[in-house]
Amino acid sequence: MSAADYAEQAQSTNWPLRLALVGVVVLLIAWALWAMRRGWTNRAGRQADVPAPADAPPAGAVLGDPVPGLFAGTGTNGDWLDAIVVHDLGVRSRARLAYGTAGIWLERDGARGVFIPAESIVDVRADRGVAGTVRERDGMIVVTWRLGDRVLDTGFRADVGADHRTCLDGLVSTFAPGARR
Repeated sequence: MSAADYAEQAQSTNWPLRLALVGVVVLLIAWALWAMRRGWTNRAGRQADVPAPADAPPAGAVLGDPVPGLFAGTGTNGDWLDAIVVHDLGVRSRARLAYGTAGIWLERDGARGVFIPAESIVDVRADRGVAGTVRERDGMIVVTWRLGDRVLDTGFRADVGADHRTCLDGLVSTFAPGARR
């Protein structure tokens, strides 16, 4: 190759333009992250009236063996897209679900646990999803419950299919409206 060929190759890359485009892409990504964060904090501000749920079962509550799975989040009853973000209720996390006559205990990794008292439970059912998380038909255990003046749906999915069905059957037989003591 001659010196002229090397000079032509060196000019084929327009570094100022390339750096400007990289800068634009970085700014767009930063703006998108900022907008998502702002949306999350604005939603939390709109949900400031939601009281904090109990983060531990009451002393002496008898609960069964925990079932490992995924805490899918909590949303407003009937509106899958209205996630409740205050008090870590919108944080998807690994969890263990245990239940007994006192209520349902969701012990979560990396987020506050959630205890749903039996008297707050409105319904338990299998559904497609909750709080923006969608699974296959009947792939999510959805607990409908009252927290303050709001009616919420909380979703859980067991890791093992057999555990999922057993847990759902146990929850329905314990907490479904016709099964109450």
